[in-house]
Amino acid sequence: MDLQTFRDSIAQPEPPAGSSSALQALWWDAKGNWKKAHERVQEHDDTADMRVHAYLHRKEGDQSNAEYWYRRCGVVPPILTFDEEWEELAQGLLEQD
Repeated sequence: MDLQTFRDSIAQPEPPAGSSSALQALWWDAKGNWKKAHERVQEHDDTADMRVHAYLHRKEGDQSNAEYWYRRCGVVPPILTFDEEWEELAQGLLEQD
C-alpha cells in the first residue's frame, strides 16, 4: 500500500486489514482518536510501536513521556511538525510492509 492509499483509507470506519499496530495507531490518530491510537501501541515493545508511541505523547503535549519513548527506540526527538512526523512515520511503516 502506498501513502496516498493509506491516507484515503482514513475515510473508512476501520483501518486497512492486516495493518501493523503502529500503522493502525497512525490511522486512528489521523481520524482524531488519540485514545484508540495510544491503545494500539501501548502494549508493544517493538521499535515501530515505540516510535509511534513517542509521536503520540509528543502530540499530546507530554514531552517528558515522549522523550522517554524516543530514547527507548533510539531516536532523537524530531523537530518536525506533527503532520511531517506523521507522514514520515507512515511512509516508513508502509515501506516495511
